[in-house]
Amino acid sequence: MRRYLVVIERGERNLSAFAPDLPGCIATGRTRTEVLRRMRRAIEMHVEALREAGVPVPEPATDGEWVDLDEGELPSSVHPLAAGRHV
Repeated sequence: MRRYLVVIERGERNLSAFAPDLPGCIATGRTRTEVLRRMRRAIEMHVEALREAGVPVPEPATDGEWVDLDEGELPSSVHPLAAGRHV
């Protein structure tokens, strides 16, 4: 079994997801459940298409981890947009 990392981003009206190890493999949905269900299907179809084309399927290589940062820990040298301030 292969396990691919899926990144979910919140948009203005929906969620979008992509798999960094499978360029071009994306999905959207209104809820987290929907976008993950669609992403699973997108990955299955993407891998199937690569195999049918005789292209090697990339091995999962991307990993992720959450980093918690308190608001007071942001250095003053951080760009205003990165620090959450609008310029």
